[in-house]
Amino acid sequence: MQFPGAHILSVEQFDRADIERIFAVADSMEPYALRRRVTRVLEGAILGNMFFEPSTRTRVSFGCAFNLLGGEVRETTGFKSSAIAKGESLYDTARVLSGYSDVICMRHPEEGSVAEFASASRVPVVNGGDGANEHPSQALLDLYTIQKEVRAKGGSMDSLRIAMIGDLKYGRTVHSLSKLLALYDRVEVALVSPQELAMPEKYVETLRAAGHKVTVSSELSQSISSVDIVYSTRIQEERFASKAEADLYRGRFRLNQAIYTQFCQPNTVIMHPLPRDSRADANELDTDLNQNPNLAIFRQTDNGILVRMALFAMILDVVDQVDKHARDVNWYHNRDLNELG
Repeated sequence: MQFPGAHILSVEQFDRADIERIFAVADSMEPYALRRRVTRVLEGAILGNMFFEPSTRTRVSFGCAFNLLGGEVRETTGFKSSAIAKGESLYDTARVLSGYSDVICMRHPEEGSVAEFASASRVPVVNGGDGANEHPSQALLDLYTIQKEVRAKGGSMDSLRIAMIGDLKYGRTVHSLSKLLALYDRVEVALVSPQELAMPEKYVETLRAAGHKVTVSSELSQSISSVDIVYSTRIQEERFASKAEADLYRGRFRLNQAIYTQFCQPNTVIMHPLPRDSRADANELDTDLNQNPNLAIFRQTDNGILVRMALFAMILDVVDQVDKHARDVNWYHNRDLNELG
């Protein structure tokens, strides 16, 4: 695809060559993400961060990525703080706010809403999550993390073995990730969930149409015994009619160090898009995994900065200018604490 000026709405926009290009640019962003260098390549540019659903990592990560390229960030969080609460349409909001911004990142609870907004925007729009539909930048950073993790262990993206666990019906991260995995060869995918929260059939068919082996199960121990990646997701409480309904499924697929030791291979990587639900009745990934070197959840969040910096640099067509606007940092920082991935 042609990145300059493009909206990023769905991972279906990308082919494998696009992914490789994004990841190569992400790699080049590491000195800036590690605060070893400072670049002002986007000085004067403004990111409009519009988040109409709760967000910590995605909202702050997009903002940090833009700041690290030298740009400024303006934020709208929640419906109550926007004119949408007064009845303004997405069309009008897009026309106005795109006049104030050079690029917009948007999260909205309704499927297709970000695409609707983008159709009226005068600047590029990045989908930060639209309901249970897609979350393209999360899928990219997940794939980037998977690639780094498996290659560090001598593996390959082709012939990858992955188990996706939890709320696969409403989990937009696994929907987008499934589409990206379809670009690779000979992938084995275990889909583990309660039957009521199974992966929608269209995503299963996408994987099978790519020639991948897909198994559907509600049995955790068998599904995680021979995989490279265990990708856990939380119960998407906000997508259910009530908390009581969500509670029916909470805590079904807990992973702790004892279960990991008993059923997983020694190098199996543990991933989660976060937030992980650490409440006692859920405890999806137990805190006793925190010292496990194969727990990659915080490497995922670090990698999100790199990938989102890459997207901004490519959308605004400054990839070749980043280093020209760079200098060393002025402040002290502990590089050992800032190592990524």
